[in-house]
Amino acid sequence: MSRQFSDLGINDQLQKSLTSLHISVPTDIQEKTIPVILKQKEDVVVLAKTGTGKTAVFGLPLLQLIDINNENIQAVILTPTRELGQQVYNNLLAFAAHSPNISIAGLFGGIPLKPQIERLESTTHILVATPGRLVDLIKREVINIKTTKYFVLDEADEMISALKEDIDHIVKEIPRSKRTFLFTATMPGALKQLVQNYMSKNVIHIETDMETVGHLGIDHQYVVVEPIEKLDVLLHFLNSREGQQGIIFCKTKAAVNKLAKNLAINKFSSGALHGSLTQGIRDRVMGQFRDGHLNLLVATDLAARGIDVKNVSFVINYHLPDTYEAYVHRSGRTARAGANGLSLTILQEDEVEDIADFENELGIVFTEFQKADAQSIEENNALLWARKVFKTKPNREVSNDFRAQIKTIFHHLTKEELIDKLLANYLIESGGVDSKPEVSKKTRRTHPNGK
Repeated sequence: MSRQFSDLGINDQLQKSLTSLHISVPTDIQEKTIPVILKQKEDVVVLAKTGTGKTAVFGLPLLQLIDINNENIQAVILTPTRELGQQVYNNLLAFAAHSPNISIAGLFGGIPLKPQIERLESTTHILVATPGRLVDLIKREVINIKTTKYFVLDEADEMISALKEDIDHIVKEIPRSKRTFLFTATMPGALKQLVQNYMSKNVIHIETDMETVGHLGIDHQYVVVEPIEKLDVLLHFLNSREGQQGIIFCKTKAAVNKLAKNLAINKFSSGALHGSLTQGIRDRVMGQFRDGHLNLLVATDLAARGIDVKNVSFVINYHLPDTYEAYVHRSGRTARAGANGLSLTILQEDEVEDIADFENELGIVFTEFQKADAQSIEENNALLWARKVFKTKPNREVSNDFRAQIKTIFHHLTKEELIDKLLANYLIESGGVDSKPEVSKKTRRTHPNGK
């Protein structure tokens, strides 16, 4: 029989919040870690894949360990991105719904400083922050974290390079006697060095069954394409998954913008997410995606951190990630909360040999996805064209006389005849499956996908 949160030592107030959130059975990593954080005194390193309930692993014990009679900051939680920080902050607020005396604050970049500084004038027990913003406030001498008892590094593998200098600065501000809880999905060499530098010698290591839980429910596939057909293959796949939610990963911000534009041209319900967008835009896009108003999200690796959306059916690697860790985090956006999902990587021929390396390093198996044939691609492009025509708003600036002349040309056609002629004209213009032989590739006009 599965254990309950009460068996792990979680108090009644937090259990009420979990019941309200429809959370009743702890995950494997929660069972293993929550009692250790609650009842022992050592530092803890938790190695668990994304989607296994890590926020509750440290969030629930911290909420229970807080001394509400002490008005100082007692816990500092660092996250690599604003999105993940806000996700953690919102989760903690939900967990603390029946613990009104606990005060939680969020400090993230991209948000005006003044309201955050004013917030710090009130009692704060738990602080969730991005490293850069916290360092900024420390340097301004408007925050004191020297009373910290518990220090959490969430998704630490994302903070060991670009953010390490900020973390070093923060570590110098908090007491050596604090307990540190480090959470990561991967353990590269640089992170092992960080553990040695920041944590006690008696650190407790906890991990899930990395061979199964981390990839449970994720179907890893790849498809090989020529560069010229890459977008067409993607659009065919997306059209076959109409109505489902998915995330498409690109390596660069420029690539995200370009692909998002192509999706918009083809009337897909989509949005872009990367670090150069303002926080307001990022929040709006994430909110629309989380609420189901957007089906597709095109994102860079770091910007997509903190996306905890249960209904993400698939993840697409439009570009093969540079690191194994990035692939773990990308694929982990799907198959969350016990669901199944697909992680599809679009490759060029010279990249296929890299798949074996990912398999060996991550202990997963890829299968080849059957690429759509040329006729299916052409037919899909025609469907996309038809959808664009359907969704095009009428031009009200056209004169009545000119509109009447156009109507005169078509007035004797039935609806079926007009559709047949429009489709035939499209196929000729695009060089499609039913185009006339004399229309060669060299004389094709602009591709309906904007290529």
